[in-house]
Amino acid sequence: MTSIKHETVIANARIVLADRVIERGWVAFADGRIAELGEGHAPAGSEDAAGDLIMPGLIELHTDHLEAHYVPRPKVFWDPIAAVVSYDGQLATSGITTVLDSLRVWREDGAEEVDGRAGVLAEAIASAREANLLRADHFLHLRCEIPMPSVVEEARELIGRPDVRLMSLMDHTPGQRQFRDEVKLRDYYRGKGAGMTDAELDVLFARRFTYQKTYAATNMRAIVALAQQYEIPLASHDDTTEENVADAISDRVSVAEFPTTIEAARGLHQAGIGILMGAPNVVRGGSHSGNIAAIDLAREGLLDILSSDYIPSSLLMAALQLPERVPAIDLASAVRTVTKTPAEAVGLADRGEIAVGKRADVIRVHVAHNVPAVRSVWREGQRVA
Repeated sequence: MTSIKHETVIANARIVLADRVIERGWVAFADGRIAELGEGHAPAGSEDAAGDLIMPGLIELHTDHLEAHYVPRPKVFWDPIAAVVSYDGQLATSGITTVLDSLRVWREDGAEEVDGRAGVLAEAIASAREANLLRADHFLHLRCEIPMPSVVEEARELIGRPDVRLMSLMDHTPGQRQFRDEVKLRDYYRGKGAGMTDAELDVLFARRFTYQKTYAATNMRAIVALAQQYEIPLASHDDTTEENVADAISDRVSVAEFPTTIEAARGLHQAGIGILMGAPNVVRGGSHSGNIAAIDLAREGLLDILSSDYIPSSLLMAALQLPERVPAIDLASAVRTVTKTPAEAVGLADRGEIAVGKRADVIRVHVAHNVPAVRSVWREGQRVA
Protein backbone atom coordinates (compact mmCIF):
# COMPACT_ATOMS: atom_id res chain seq x y z
CA MET A 1 0.00 0.00 0.00
CA THR A 2 1.30 3.47 -0.91
CA SER A 3 1.48 6.65 1.18
CA ILE A 4 -1.70 8.10 -0.40
CA LYS A 5 -3.99 9.54 2.27
CA HIS A 6 -7.17 7.49 2.26
CA GLU A 7 -10.48 8.65 3.67
CA THR A 8 -11.83 5.09 4.13
CA VAL A 9 -10.27 1.64 4.02
CA ILE A 10 -12.47 -1.46 4.21
CA ALA A 11 -10.75 -4.75 4.98
CA ASN A 12 -11.47 -8.44 5.54
CA ALA A 13 -14.06 -8.50 2.78
CA ARG A 14 -15.13 -10.56 -0.22
CA ILE A 15 -14.66 -7.95 -2.92
CA VAL A 16 -16.68 -8.39 -6.11
CA LEU A 17 -14.72 -7.08 -9.08
CA ALA A 18 -16.03 -6.92 -12.64
CA ASP A 19 -14.39 -10.23 -13.60
CA ARG A 20 -13.66 -12.08 -10.36
CA VAL A 21 -14.08 -12.13 -6.59
CA ILE A 22 -11.26 -11.43 -4.15
CA GLU A 23 -12.10 -13.81 -1.32
CA ARG A 24 -10.25 -11.81 1.33
CA GLY A 25 -9.22 -8.34 0.39
CA TRP A 26 -9.37 -4.61 1.04
CA VAL A 27 -10.35 -1.44 -0.80
CA ALA A 28 -9.48 2.19 -0.12
CA PHE A 29 -11.29 5.44 -1.08
CA ALA A 30 -9.77 8.89 -1.56
CA ASP A 31 -11.32 12.03 -3.02
CA GLY A 32 -14.53 10.19 -3.87
CA ARG A 33 -12.77 7.53 -5.97
CA ILE A 34 -11.43 4.02 -5.58
CA ALA A 35 -7.79 4.70 -4.73
CA GLU A 36 -6.35 1.23 -4.13
CA LEU A 37 -7.42 -2.34 -3.56
CA GLY A 38 -5.61 -5.52 -2.75
CA GLU A 39 -5.67 -9.02 -1.36
CA GLY A 40 -4.81 -10.17 2.13
CA HIS A 41 -4.03 -7.88 5.05
CA ALA A 42 -4.87 -4.17 4.99
CA PRO A 43 -3.12 -1.50 7.09
CA ALA A 44 -4.08 -0.87 10.69
CA GLY A 45 -7.08 1.33 11.30
CA SER A 46 -9.16 -0.08 8.45
CA GLU A 47 -12.84 -0.90 8.86
CA ASP A 48 -13.38 -4.65 9.35
CA ALA A 49 -16.09 -5.98 7.02
CA ALA A 50 -16.14 -9.33 8.86
CA GLY A 51 -16.18 -11.31 5.62
CA ASP A 52 -19.14 -9.47 4.11
CA LEU A 53 -19.44 -8.74 0.41
CA ILE A 54 -18.10 -5.44 -0.86
CA MET A 55 -19.73 -4.60 -4.20
CA PRO A 56 -20.20 -1.65 -6.52
CA GLY A 57 -23.32 0.36 -5.76
CA LEU A 58 -26.24 -0.94 -7.81
CA ILE A 59 -27.35 0.86 -10.99
CA GLU A 60 -31.12 0.94 -11.61
CA LEU A 61 -32.37 1.83 -15.10
CA HIS A 62 -36.12 1.30 -14.76
CA THR A 63 -38.11 1.76 -11.59
CA ASP A 64 -41.53 3.34 -11.25
CA HIS A 65 -41.55 2.76 -7.48
CA LEU A 66 -41.59 6.53 -6.89
CA GLU A 67 -45.26 6.40 -7.86
CA ALA A 68 -46.08 4.30 -4.80
CA HIS A 69 -44.61 7.02 -2.55
CA TYR A 70 -46.29 9.88 -4.42
CA VAL A 71 -49.75 8.23 -4.59
CA PRO A 72 -49.71 5.85 -1.59
CA ARG A 73 -53.51 5.38 -1.70
CA PRO A 74 -56.12 6.05 -4.38
CA LYS A 75 -56.65 9.82 -4.70
CA VAL A 76 -54.02 10.55 -2.03
CA PHE A 77 -51.16 12.70 -3.38
CA TRP A 78 -48.21 13.07 -1.03
CA ASP A 79 -45.93 16.08 -0.96
CA PRO A 80 -43.79 15.34 -4.05
CA ILE A 81 -40.43 16.29 -2.52
CA ALA A 82 -41.20 14.28 0.61
CA ALA A 83 -42.20 11.36 -1.63
CA VAL A 84 -38.88 11.58 -3.48
CA VAL A 85 -36.90 11.63 -0.22
CA SER A 86 -38.78 8.62 1.16
CA TYR A 87 -38.31 6.70 -2.08
CA ASP A 88 -34.63 7.65 -2.24
CA GLY A 89 -34.07 6.30 1.26
CA GLN A 90 -35.56 2.96 0.27
CA LEU A 91 -33.35 2.81 -2.80
CA ALA A 92 -30.18 3.55 -0.83
CA THR A 93 -30.87 0.96 1.84
CA SER A 94 -31.47 -1.54 -0.97
CA GLY A 95 -27.95 -0.86 -2.25
CA ILE A 96 -28.92 1.35 -5.21
CA THR A 97 -26.52 4.29 -5.57
CA THR A 98 -27.53 5.40 -9.09
CA VAL A 99 -31.11 5.37 -10.34
CA LEU A 100 -33.00 6.37 -13.45
CA ASP A 101 -36.39 7.41 -12.11
CA SER A 102 -39.00 6.19 -14.59
CA LEU A 103 -41.62 8.86 -15.23
CA ARG A 104 -44.83 8.38 -17.25
CA VAL A 105 -44.78 10.84 -20.12
CA TRP A 106 -48.45 10.84 -21.04
CA ARG A 107 -51.92 11.70 -19.81
CA GLU A 108 -54.92 9.39 -19.88
CA ASP A 109 -58.10 10.31 -18.07
CA GLY A 110 -59.68 7.59 -16.01
CA ALA A 111 -56.73 5.20 -16.01
CA GLU A 112 -54.09 5.81 -13.33
CA GLU A 113 -53.69 8.84 -11.10
CA VAL A 114 -49.96 9.29 -11.70
CA ASP A 115 -50.46 9.83 -15.44
CA GLY A 116 -49.50 13.35 -16.48
CA ARG A 117 -47.40 14.00 -13.37
CA ALA A 118 -43.94 13.59 -14.93
CA GLY A 119 -43.19 17.32 -14.77
CA VAL A 120 -44.19 17.56 -11.11
CA LEU A 121 -41.99 14.62 -10.15
CA ALA A 122 -39.04 15.78 -12.28
CA GLU A 123 -39.13 19.13 -10.48
CA ALA A 124 -39.41 17.43 -7.09
CA ILE A 125 -36.35 15.27 -7.84
CA ALA A 126 -34.39 18.36 -8.92
CA SER A 127 -35.44 20.29 -5.79
CA ALA A 128 -34.46 17.42 -3.50
CA ARG A 129 -31.11 17.12 -5.27
CA GLU A 130 -30.37 20.85 -4.98
CA ALA A 131 -31.24 20.77 -1.27
CA ASN A 132 -28.83 17.85 -0.71
CA LEU A 133 -31.66 15.62 0.50
CA LEU A 134 -30.77 12.59 -1.61
CA ARG A 135 -28.53 9.62 -0.91
CA ALA A 136 -28.51 8.09 -4.40
CA ASP A 137 -27.56 9.79 -7.67
CA HIS A 138 -30.81 10.41 -9.62
CA PHE A 139 -31.36 10.67 -13.38
CA LEU A 140 -34.54 10.50 -15.45
CA HIS A 141 -35.97 7.77 -17.65
CA LEU A 142 -38.85 9.07 -19.78
CA ARG A 143 -41.41 6.31 -20.36
CA CYS A 144 -43.22 7.29 -23.55
CA GLU A 145 -46.58 5.60 -24.19
CA ILE A 146 -46.51 5.99 -27.94
CA PRO A 147 -50.27 5.91 -28.78
CA MET A 148 -51.19 8.67 -26.31
CA PRO A 149 -52.13 11.99 -27.97
CA SER A 150 -50.02 14.18 -25.65
CA VAL A 151 -46.87 12.05 -25.44
CA VAL A 152 -44.75 14.02 -27.94
CA GLU A 153 -45.65 17.38 -26.41
CA GLU A 154 -44.85 16.16 -22.90
CA ALA A 155 -41.60 14.55 -24.00
CA ARG A 156 -40.50 17.82 -25.59
CA GLU A 157 -41.11 19.62 -22.29
CA LEU A 158 -38.76 17.28 -20.43
CA ILE A 159 -36.11 16.08 -22.86
CA GLY A 160 -33.92 19.17 -22.60
CA ARG A 161 -33.23 18.51 -18.90
CA PRO A 162 -29.59 17.55 -18.26
CA ASP A 163 -30.59 14.57 -16.10
CA VAL A 164 -32.52 12.70 -18.84
CA ARG A 165 -30.54 9.53 -19.58
CA LEU A 166 -33.00 7.13 -21.22
CA MET A 167 -36.28 7.10 -23.15
CA SER A 168 -38.42 4.02 -23.64
CA LEU A 169 -40.89 3.32 -26.44
CA MET A 170 -43.98 1.71 -24.93
CA ASP A 171 -47.32 0.55 -26.26
CA HIS A 172 -49.75 -1.07 -23.82
CA THR A 173 -52.63 -1.34 -26.28
CA PRO A 174 -54.71 -4.38 -25.23
CA GLY A 175 -53.99 -7.57 -27.12
CA GLN A 176 -50.30 -7.03 -27.86
CA ARG A 177 -46.84 -7.12 -26.29
CA GLN A 178 -47.02 -7.52 -22.47
CA PHE A 179 -50.78 -7.94 -22.56
CA ARG A 180 -51.35 -10.16 -25.57
CA ASP A 181 -53.87 -11.85 -23.31
CA GLU A 182 -56.44 -9.10 -22.77
CA VAL A 183 -57.72 -10.90 -19.66
CA LYS A 184 -54.36 -10.23 -17.95
CA LEU A 185 -54.76 -6.50 -18.56
CA ARG A 186 -58.29 -6.58 -17.18
CA ASP A 187 -57.02 -8.36 -14.08
CA TYR A 188 -54.30 -5.72 -13.71
CA TYR A 189 -56.78 -2.83 -13.68
CA ARG A 190 -59.27 -4.65 -11.47
CA GLY A 191 -56.50 -4.94 -8.88
CA LYS A 192 -55.46 -1.26 -9.03
CA GLY A 193 -56.84 0.92 -6.25
CA ALA A 194 -60.62 0.61 -6.07
CA GLY A 195 -60.59 -1.42 -9.30
CA MET A 196 -62.45 -0.86 -12.55
CA THR A 197 -65.63 -2.55 -13.71
CA ASP A 198 -65.84 -4.47 -16.99
CA ALA A 199 -67.98 -1.69 -18.45
CA GLU A 200 -65.36 0.92 -17.53
CA LEU A 201 -62.63 -1.28 -18.99
CA ASP A 202 -64.59 -1.70 -22.22
CA VAL A 203 -64.59 2.09 -22.61
CA LEU A 204 -60.90 2.36 -21.70
CA PHE A 205 -59.85 -0.37 -24.13
CA ALA A 206 -61.95 1.05 -26.98
CA ARG A 207 -60.30 4.42 -26.46
CA ARG A 208 -56.85 2.83 -26.50
CA PHE A 209 -57.57 1.01 -29.77
CA THR A 210 -58.58 4.34 -31.29
CA TYR A 211 -55.46 6.08 -29.98
CA GLN A 212 -53.23 3.33 -31.31
CA LYS A 213 -54.74 3.53 -34.78
CA THR A 214 -54.75 7.34 -34.87
CA TYR A 215 -51.50 8.40 -33.21
CA ALA A 216 -49.01 5.56 -32.74
CA ALA A 217 -47.16 5.63 -36.07
CA THR A 218 -46.70 9.42 -36.12
CA ASN A 219 -45.78 9.62 -32.44
CA MET A 220 -43.23 6.84 -32.79
CA ARG A 221 -41.35 8.71 -35.51
CA ALA A 222 -41.43 11.93 -33.48
CA ILE A 223 -40.19 10.35 -30.23
CA VAL A 224 -37.37 8.46 -31.98
CA ALA A 225 -36.34 11.67 -33.74
CA LEU A 226 -36.31 13.56 -30.41
CA ALA A 227 -34.12 10.92 -28.76
CA GLN A 228 -31.68 10.99 -31.64
CA GLN A 229 -31.61 14.79 -31.71
CA TYR A 230 -30.73 14.96 -28.01
CA GLU A 231 -28.51 11.85 -28.14
CA ILE A 232 -30.59 10.03 -25.51
CA PRO A 233 -30.34 6.21 -25.52
CA LEU A 234 -33.58 4.47 -26.51
CA ALA A 235 -35.19 1.41 -24.98
CA SER A 236 -37.87 -0.75 -26.52
CA HIS A 237 -40.47 -2.30 -24.26
CA ASP A 238 -42.14 -5.74 -24.15
CA ASP A 239 -40.88 -6.89 -27.55
CA THR A 240 -42.83 -9.98 -28.56
CA THR A 241 -42.69 -10.63 -32.30
CA GLU A 242 -40.15 -10.54 -35.14
CA GLU A 243 -41.80 -7.28 -36.24
CA ASN A 244 -41.16 -5.75 -32.80
CA VAL A 245 -37.51 -6.78 -33.03
CA ALA A 246 -37.19 -5.31 -36.53
CA ASP A 247 -38.67 -2.04 -35.27
CA ALA A 248 -36.21 -1.95 -32.35
CA ILE A 249 -33.29 -2.42 -34.73
CA SER A 250 -34.62 0.24 -37.11
CA ASP A 251 -35.09 2.71 -34.24
CA ARG A 252 -31.50 2.12 -33.07
CA VAL A 253 -32.62 0.90 -29.68
CA SER A 254 -29.76 0.08 -27.28
CA VAL A 255 -31.73 -1.64 -24.48
CA ALA A 256 -34.74 -3.96 -24.78
CA GLU A 257 -36.84 -3.91 -21.62
CA PHE A 258 -38.74 -7.05 -20.66
CA PRO A 259 -39.02 -9.00 -23.95
CA THR A 260 -41.96 -11.36 -23.55
CA THR A 261 -40.86 -14.30 -25.75
CA ILE A 262 -37.69 -16.31 -26.24
CA GLU A 263 -37.88 -15.66 -29.99
CA ALA A 264 -37.84 -11.89 -29.49
CA ALA A 265 -34.98 -12.13 -27.00
CA ARG A 266 -32.88 -14.16 -29.42
CA GLY A 267 -33.46 -11.69 -32.23
CA LEU A 268 -32.59 -8.73 -30.01
CA HIS A 269 -29.44 -10.43 -28.74
CA GLN A 270 -28.28 -11.23 -32.26
CA ALA A 271 -28.69 -7.55 -33.12
CA GLY A 272 -26.45 -6.54 -30.20
CA ILE A 273 -29.26 -4.97 -28.18
CA GLY A 274 -28.89 -5.35 -24.40
CA ILE A 275 -31.71 -7.30 -22.79
CA LEU A 276 -33.14 -6.01 -19.50
CA MET A 277 -35.42 -8.17 -17.38
CA GLY A 278 -37.16 -7.69 -14.05
CA ALA A 279 -35.42 -8.72 -10.85
CA PRO A 280 -38.82 -9.64 -9.32
CA ASN A 281 -39.20 -12.11 -12.20
CA VAL A 282 -35.97 -13.82 -11.03
CA VAL A 283 -36.90 -13.80 -7.33
CA ARG A 284 -40.47 -15.03 -7.93
CA GLY A 285 -39.42 -17.59 -10.50
CA GLY A 286 -41.50 -16.16 -13.34
CA SER A 287 -43.35 -13.24 -14.87
CA HIS A 288 -46.43 -11.86 -13.10
CA SER A 289 -47.92 -11.34 -16.59
CA GLY A 290 -47.36 -14.94 -17.69
CA ASN A 291 -44.56 -14.11 -20.14
CA ILE A 292 -41.06 -15.60 -20.46
CA ALA A 293 -39.15 -16.20 -17.23
CA ALA A 294 -35.94 -14.20 -16.77
CA ILE A 295 -34.14 -17.34 -15.61
CA ASP A 296 -34.95 -19.06 -18.91
CA LEU A 297 -33.30 -16.18 -20.76
CA ALA A 298 -30.31 -16.29 -18.40
CA ARG A 299 -29.81 -19.99 -19.12
CA GLU A 300 -29.60 -19.17 -22.84
CA GLY A 301 -27.13 -16.33 -22.29
CA LEU A 302 -29.78 -13.75 -23.17
CA LEU A 303 -29.86 -11.70 -19.95
CA ASP A 304 -27.68 -8.58 -19.76
CA ILE A 305 -29.31 -6.24 -17.21
CA LEU A 306 -31.66 -6.60 -14.26
CA SER A 307 -34.10 -3.95 -13.03
CA SER A 308 -35.96 -3.82 -9.73
CA ASP A 309 -39.02 -2.43 -11.57
CA TYR A 310 -41.52 -2.12 -8.71
CA ILE A 311 -39.63 -3.44 -5.63
CA PRO A 312 -36.17 -1.96 -4.94
CA SER A 313 -34.86 -4.76 -2.72
CA SER A 314 -35.33 -7.30 -5.52
CA LEU A 315 -32.33 -5.99 -7.46
CA LEU A 316 -29.70 -7.22 -5.01
CA MET A 317 -31.65 -10.41 -4.22
CA ALA A 318 -31.91 -11.38 -7.87
CA ALA A 319 -28.24 -10.73 -8.62
CA LEU A 320 -27.14 -12.92 -5.72
CA GLN A 321 -29.62 -15.66 -6.66
CA LEU A 322 -28.55 -15.86 -10.31
CA PRO A 323 -25.46 -18.07 -9.70
CA GLU A 324 -27.60 -20.49 -7.69
CA ARG A 325 -30.27 -20.68 -10.40
CA VAL A 326 -27.87 -20.72 -13.36
CA PRO A 327 -24.54 -22.41 -12.52
CA ALA A 328 -22.91 -21.08 -15.70
CA ILE A 329 -23.20 -17.55 -14.23
CA ASP A 330 -20.60 -16.79 -11.55
CA LEU A 331 -20.99 -14.11 -8.89
CA ALA A 332 -18.94 -11.48 -10.73
CA SER A 333 -21.02 -11.98 -13.91
CA ALA A 334 -24.27 -11.80 -11.95
CA VAL A 335 -23.25 -8.56 -10.23
CA ARG A 336 -22.36 -7.01 -13.60
CA THR A 337 -26.05 -7.22 -14.57
CA VAL A 338 -26.86 -4.69 -11.83
CA THR A 339 -23.71 -2.55 -11.95
CA LYS A 340 -21.25 -2.26 -14.84
CA THR A 341 -23.52 -3.27 -17.72
CA PRO A 342 -26.44 -0.92 -16.92
CA ALA A 343 -23.98 1.91 -16.22
CA GLU A 344 -22.38 1.48 -19.63
CA ALA A 345 -25.78 1.25 -21.35
CA VAL A 346 -26.56 4.86 -20.42
CA GLY A 347 -23.09 6.32 -20.71
CA LEU A 348 -22.12 6.33 -17.03
CA ALA A 349 -18.64 4.92 -17.50
CA ASP A 350 -17.32 6.47 -14.26
CA ARG A 351 -19.07 3.94 -12.02
CA GLY A 352 -20.39 0.37 -11.86
CA GLU A 353 -17.24 -1.51 -10.83
CA ILE A 354 -14.65 -1.61 -8.09
CA ALA A 355 -11.57 -0.47 -9.96
CA VAL A 356 -8.95 2.19 -9.32
CA GLY A 357 -10.17 5.57 -10.55
CA LYS A 358 -13.86 4.70 -10.58
CA ARG A 359 -16.34 6.48 -8.32
CA ALA A 360 -16.37 5.12 -4.80
CA ASP A 361 -20.02 4.10 -5.00
CA VAL A 362 -19.76 0.99 -2.87
CA ILE A 363 -22.00 -1.19 -0.72
CA ARG A 364 -21.32 -3.69 2.06
CA VAL A 365 -23.71 -6.65 2.04
CA HIS A 366 -24.25 -9.30 4.69
CA VAL A 367 -26.09 -12.47 3.65
CA ALA A 368 -27.93 -14.83 6.03
CA HIS A 369 -30.65 -17.38 5.30
CA ASN A 370 -30.16 -16.52 1.59
CA VAL A 371 -31.39 -12.98 2.26
CA PRO A 372 -29.01 -10.05 1.66
CA ALA A 373 -28.94 -7.08 4.03
CA VAL A 374 -27.17 -3.88 3.03
CA ARG A 375 -25.01 -2.88 6.01
CA SER A 376 -23.32 0.23 4.60
CA VAL A 377 -23.56 2.45 1.52
CA TRP A 378 -20.96 4.92 0.25
CA ARG A 379 -21.58 7.36 -2.59
CA GLU A 380 -18.47 9.04 -3.93
CA GLY A 381 -16.69 7.81 -0.83
CA GLN A 382 -19.14 9.38 1.63
CA ARG A 383 -21.23 7.18 3.89
CA VAL A 384 -24.92 7.74 3.05
CA ALA A 385 -26.54 4.68 4.68
